[in-house]
Amino acid sequence: MSATVTKDEKIIDLMKKHPTAFTSLEFFPPRTAEGVSNLRQRIVRMKSNCLPVFMDVTWGAGGSTSSLTMDLVRFIKEQGCVANMHLTCTNMDPELIEQALADARKYGITNIVALRGDAPEGEGEWKKKEGGFECARDLVDFIKREYGDEFGISVAGYPEGHPNSITVLEEGDEMKLTASEKLRCSTSTDPTTSKSKTCVCYDSDYAAEMSYLKSKVDAGADFVITQMFFDSDVFSMFVSDCRECGISVPIVPGIMCINNYEGFFRMTGFCKTRVPKKVVSDMEKIKHDDKALKEYGVKFGTEMCMKLVNLGVPCVHFYTLNLEKVVYGILDGLGWTTELSRSIEGVDKDEIMMKAVGSKWAREGDEVISMFGKGIVKEIRPNGAAVITMKSWKLAFGQEPTAVLQAGTFKKV
Repeated sequence: MSATVTKDEKIIDLMKKHPTAFTSLEFFPPRTAEGVSNLRQRIVRMKSNCLPVFMDVTWGAGGSTSSLTMDLVRFIKEQGCVANMHLTCTNMDPELIEQALADARKYGITNIVALRGDAPEGEGEWKKKEGGFECARDLVDFIKREYGDEFGISVAGYPEGHPNSITVLEEGDEMKLTASEKLRCSTSTDPTTSKSKTCVCYDSDYAAEMSYLKSKVDAGADFVITQMFFDSDVFSMFVSDCRECGISVPIVPGIMCINNYEGFFRMTGFCKTRVPKKVVSDMEKIKHDDKALKEYGVKFGTEMCMKLVNLGVPCVHFYTLNLEKVVYGILDGLGWTTELSRSIEGVDKDEIMMKAVGSKWAREGDEVISMFGKGIVKEIRPNGAAVITMKSWKLAFGQEPTAVLQAGTFKKV
């Protein structure tokens, strides 16, 4: 490493220096050059306004954003903030992972979020790539084996169970759930079709998830960052369950900011995240009012974060969606900043540009294009075929037809 490059401090050590809850922020690489330029400006502003202890940048599936992710974490470090780089390990050439870690070492990036990654292109279920990593634990093992204690490592935790371990219930099954299963049970409604489904991670699957999380921690992870949730009781139960099974590392709650209606329910539906009925009802009443939705996001986020801080969380980690206003409102509501949300007007006027590069292949909720035009993916079947609501066709009374297209005949927009 060049003598002029200093190494970031490990986040786990920074936690020890901050005995009370602090702020951290997560961003994703935008699709366009203009979006990236705007995000850089946003990172500078949010570092100054929010005083985060660290900032995350996501890593696209299959390494699709590897160069841009590295550029952004280097930029964060240049601004004087500790960078926490996401790194997925599946469906990727191991040499890309080795290069990413070598570059991180070269630039003094010492904190990594070790993740598995998305299912392979054109497949509804994940399968191990020959010669590759099988899971996030393999990545933690690899980092520890090759680099010892040089990197600080965090891993993902799922308070309601990993989406792959969540079952869609048949009619009547909900009546048979245990008390803990009911707390994790989620009913989501597709805002474009009004169709709903109820999902749950059964206790047996949840126990397996806990065992796997413990194996990631035992392999060398320093702390856990959770998937989004919208009920502090779910998080509290998750922490208690972690402690019961011997997971003693800090557990950081991931807070998804509510910014709009369709995007929120598309994301929670994809992740099978439980949204409390009151939140659904409240948002339904204002779904056509963007300003009211952001104000609601501030109110709800503030109330939940207050509960989490009272539970003693080490950090409030915001999934910012590359936007500012709701985060500022929540920090004002917590009393961690003063009049920040009112002093900065129009900060999210570039919202339309803040779309993630994301996975290089299509998933549920993504817009795709084919020889038949554009549409929205409603389901990816195990054989790679996609059920797509076609937006380019219009039938009588505004109906939109559904098509089933084979893998390879469509691509993500």
